[in-house]
Amino acid sequence: MAKEKKTKDSIKQAQKTPLASTQTFLKIAEIRETTVILKNGGLRSILKVSSINFNLKSEEEQNAIIYSYQGFLNTLEFPIQIVVRSKKLDIDNYLDNLRKTGEKQTNQLLQQQTFEYIEYISKLVEYADIMEKEFYVIVPYDPFRAEKLNMFQKFFQNMNPKDNYSEVKKRRNEFNELKKKLSQRVNTVKVGLENCGLNVEELNSRQLIELFYNSYNPMAARYQKLKNIEETNVIRDEEQNVVT
Repeated sequence: MAKEKKTKDSIKQAQKTPLASTQTFLKIAEIRETTVILKNGGLRSILKVSSINFNLKSEEEQNAIIYSYQGFLNTLEFPIQIVVRSKKLDIDNYLDNLRKTGEKQTNQLLQQQTFEYIEYISKLVEYADIMEKEFYVIVPYDPFRAEKLNMFQKFFQNMNPKDNYSEVKKRRNEFNELKKKLSQRVNTVKVGLENCGLNVEELNSRQLIELFYNSYNPMAARYQKLKNIEETNVIRDEEQNVVT
């Protein structure tokens, strides 16, 4: 009897304790205007960087790239993080375009060859498990490293749905001030990498959402793609491009 009562009490206690959301385990508070805002108040911008085939360059070109990269590193007064992400090659868009081309093909023989080629490529990618690499540079900006609340932590703490215009404007100005300092670092990194012959693209809010979705859900992302992010109710404020 006592054991049964103890079991019931445990069940009631479990029902009273709400399960933690997945978001509570993430360090990301929100994404605003191409900027990842962390729960500790830090800001991050993510740059997608192209690659070059170093071995195909002449010795003179290789030395130029090395010296340019060395000069880039010497100009940095802040840390950066370089991430290499491997993922399965996605050629769905390429295959879709081929199917459309095949359907419009009037020559029956060419149409048959097109669909056979589509089938061959699809099986090749599936069974060969072909991977591609993406390169990212993460640029950080942490306002303060003190134990007390920094400006951005206060920003979140003071948020209130009933805020008046002046309070909202004040928080907006605080964000703009921090974003400006982060942008200066981003420009430094972009210029340095472009001098090495690399193409650099700063990810916007939608690209950031897709990147984190694909990173945290690698298997699901292969079959369930984010085609229309607006329909998922992820973007809360279109004007400010705020994502939570």
